[in-house]
Order: sequence, then C-alpha cells, then structure tokens
Amino acid sequence: MPLVATLLASTLLLVGCSSDPLAEQYAEGSNKGYIAGDGSVTEIAEADRGESITFSGVADTGEQIASADFAGDVLVVNFWYAACAPCRAEAPLLQELSAEYDGKDAQFIGVNVYDQPDTALSFNDKYGITYPSIMDVQDGAVKLAFTGSVPPKAVPTTLVLDKEGRVAARILGQVKEASILDTLIRDAIAE
Repeated sequence: MPLVATLLASTLLLVGCSSDPLAEQYAEGSNKGYIAGDGSVTEIAEADRGESITFSGVADTGEQIASADFAGDVLVVNFWYAACAPCRAEAPLLQELSAEYDGKDAQFIGVNVYDQPDTALSFNDKYGITYPSIMDVQDGAVKLAFTGSVPPKAVPTTLVLDKEGRVAARILGQVKEASILDTLIRDAIAE
C-alpha cells in the first residue's frame, strides 16, 4: 500500500508541475482580458481545405458585409478588439499590407469580437485602418462560421482565405512580422 500511495503522490506532483500556457496566463494575474496566442502559423494544403466559409454581418460603419462580397479574391480576416494590446501592436502591419494589396486580388476585413461601433471607429481613426470590421459582439455568428474549419482560438487571430473562401492559413496571436502574412497572402494568390 505505501508503494501505491508513493506512486500516486509522485504522479500528482508531476501533473501539478506540467506547463499549461492558459493556466500560466491566468495565474500571472494581469487581468488583460484575453488569452494571447503564441504567434504560431498553420498552413493548410489546398487539397486538405474544407468547404468555403460563409458569413455575414453589420460593419462598424453600418453597412451589411457578406463573404460573397469577396468572391474570387484572397481574403484576410482579422479577429480583434480595441483594448487588446496585441491587436493594437499589429494594426499598423495589417493596414500596411491592406494598402499594398488594395486592388491586387486580396482584401482585408476585421471581425470585432467585443466593442461597439463607436469604439471600433475610434480605433480605426487612431491606427489609420481603412478596411471595414464586422461587429460580431451580439451573436458571434462570424466567429461561429469558422469553428468547423480552423477556429480563431485567441484574439487576435488572422485567417487567410483562398479565392474559393476556404481557410488557407491561420496566425494564432499577434502578427509580428508583415513578411509572414505577406508570404501567406502571396501563396494564396498564386494558387
């Protein structure tokens, strides 16, 4: 019996010492209000992509936006909200790439998961964001549309949809280098 108790205590000790990034973020007590992604990039081979993602919603400007509006173009979808520090840090990179690809087979759209339109528009003014954002606060319908494919598990999350509206790549967390997202967009355009 003492051997069983020793083994059980050892197992519990090892489990308690294992690293859980979500638990560590909670334990740090920063009250930052989000779970940060690790910046990992997931690319999905063209043959392995699921169905086209269909979504719609009302933009921060009040206009109706739907996935069909972007048919035939690569679409970069960024899940964000204004108080998210990584979202603020990546905003200039996203805007830079959006301007670079304007009229060149790729478009950008934001999906705001927390704010009201006035807050989102203020953020856009401050960071010079010119692409629209769907306000997904009330029902999370846009976020839900992606859950069966490659779910946005953290904020920010940036998805690259191919010309058929299928998820081609995901950056989980802050886009830290424009070149990474640029490469993902170029690869999707070249397909």
